[in-house]
Amino acid sequence: MIDGQGWFFWALSSAVFAALTAIFAKVGIRGVDSDLATLVRTVIIVAVLAAFLGLTGKWSNPFVLPGRTWLFLGLSALATGASWVCYFRALQLGEASKVAPVDKLSLVLVAIFAFTFLGERPASREWFGIALVATGVVVLALKR
Repeated sequence: MIDGQGWFFWALSSAVFAALTAIFAKVGIRGVDSDLATLVRTVIIVAVLAAFLGLTGKWSNPFVLPGRTWLFLGLSALATGASWVCYFRALQLGEASKVAPVDKLSLVLVAIFAFTFLGERPASREWFGIALVATGVVVLALKR
């Protein structure tokens, strides 16, 4: 399950921070337009990342990156922005305990997209786990 590259630690850390994101955002958007809240969040992220890169000596000239990198990072940024706008709107309208699991349907979609566009081939056991996630999302989304 855990390989020598440490991906699992970082993936698990991402899940913890994503969970905290939902909780903090749900509290933070009370009485605030969700789109404005998304902008504030984005500005803070940019400032923190710029400081992090500067303090760790990782800053380099982004304008020397290849055009293909710019294209796909740009598309990723647009998808992220759209995701955040939709996520914050959903949090404003719904319960965090229901919004976050439906948002995690992205796990299922990533597997399908990776299969279709990247040629990744999850094993049967992995597809079973992905199907369980999809089933869980449906169960959580159903009205009582």
